Amino acid sequence: MNHRVIIDTGPLVAVINSQDIYHKLTVDQLKLIRPPLLTCEAVISEACFLLRRHNQGVRAVFEWLYKSTIELSFHLDEETEAIQQLMAKYADVPMSLADACLVRMSERYPKHLILTLDSDFRIYRRHGKKIIKTIMPDASFTDFTESST
Repeated sequence: MNHRVIIDTGPLVAVINSQDIYHKLTVDQLKLIRPPLLTCEAVISEACFLLRRHNQGVRAVFEWLYKSTIELSFHLDEETEAIQQLMAKYADVPMSLADACLVRMSERYPKHLILTLDSDFRIYRRHGKKIIKTIMPDASFTDFTESST
């Protein structure tokens, strides 16, 4: 797979936590993707929180950053107005800060796909109306599939 990818919290946690139900599926999918994976600090924060009790989980997140497997390519301070508008628009979903940042990243990097486990990305739209290209588990949870553009 030659796609560039933005990674969400779920797959990041799944690949690090071998007990996660999506671990093998995510590991297999990541073998098909060339690094670096783009993400935002909100995803890193969520992943560290979720992995805080996992042996070496937080360390593994930072190792990915040190090795440039993951690249932080989003600056919330430059995107506050857009993020606030997205979170207001999708308040009924509700939209997390990390999700809002990833939606905004999909607008800034339109050729990138979002690797996620979060079905809310089927609801969210980039630029208000365009489907966000994703890679997420299929309905049977046996494989990842790409959304259409």
